[in-house]
Amino acid sequence: MNLPSHPPLPIPAHLSEAARQFLTQPPPTQAPSLPEREDTDGWLRLVEQTDGYIRAWLADRALPSPVAAQDTQVAGVHTYVLRAEGDTATDEGPIYLDIHGGALLYGGGDLCAHSCTETALNTGMTTWSIDYRMPPLHFYPAALDDCLAVYQALLKVRDPADVFVGGASAGGNLAAALLVRAKDEGLPMPAALVLRTPEVDLTESGDSFHTNAGIDNVLSSLREVNELYANGYDLSHPYLSPLFADLSGFPPTFLQSGTRDLFLSNTVRMHRKLLSAGVEAELHVFEAMPHGGFGGTSPEDAELAAAVRDFLDRHRRRL
Repeated sequence: MNLPSHPPLPIPAHLSEAARQFLTQPPPTQAPSLPEREDTDGWLRLVEQTDGYIRAWLADRALPSPVAAQDTQVAGVHTYVLRAEGDTATDEGPIYLDIHGGALLYGGGDLCAHSCTETALNTGMTTWSIDYRMPPLHFYPAALDDCLAVYQALLKVRDPADVFVGGASAGGNLAAALLVRAKDEGLPMPAALVLRTPEVDLTESGDSFHTNAGIDNVLSSLREVNELYANGYDLSHPYLSPLFADLSGFPPTFLQSGTRDLFLSNTVRMHRKLLSAGVEAELHVFEAMPHGGFGGTSPEDAELAAAVRDFLDRHRRRL
């Protein structure tokens, strides 16, 4: 999909130097050339190439302390258990179930452990990272089935008050869809939910898909990838687009986006929907922030991490 051409936007002078530098990077001019729907080998090559970019980017990120990742199986689903150095969590401590992003297509395998290491550091909790199945070999509902299986297994070893669920971007889609489906199946809700710039509307019907197209310098439309993932199912189904679900009974929810984020409408609409359902929900919108933040190294990114930690600490059961 060709994106509209916009003149360069002024970069707000009050942003940090790191944020301003990140915004100098040009936005994508158009969505990448994608294989035909039936071209499995073509999609596999695209995933390999994109995962290579992600791996190189993560390799340049210096984390403040190491994180140990245990490679394991939970309910038959490949899962990583991550603990920060010095983590003194006991068998009774809270667990954060982190669902990685990546357009419902990228970031699998060891990348899901690498991308969730900051979650283990920032939350102060033992973190389970689900390596859920993805296209082009596995389509909906495989990823959601995996998330549900791990969530059910987690509930067998932790009280729901000690379970937290979160995800960013595509991970936010699956985190929200997981709770919609868990509620439908009579499972208890976790203590809280964290949705960072969540992809909760695969139909891309929100205003910011137009107003921020070509302005977000990280993300462009994912509509073709969404259709690949859905594999013929209606994109507006609540398990695919949880924005359209009945959200009553959801736990307290943290939502985050930025004014240049293509998914801004997803986030603010989800916030209003939660409030209308009587759910405690707080919204954090950051000035000039594109999808996913300013690269993870700016003061604004640190402020976001601190806000998430504060939210979790306020909903963490005191042992």
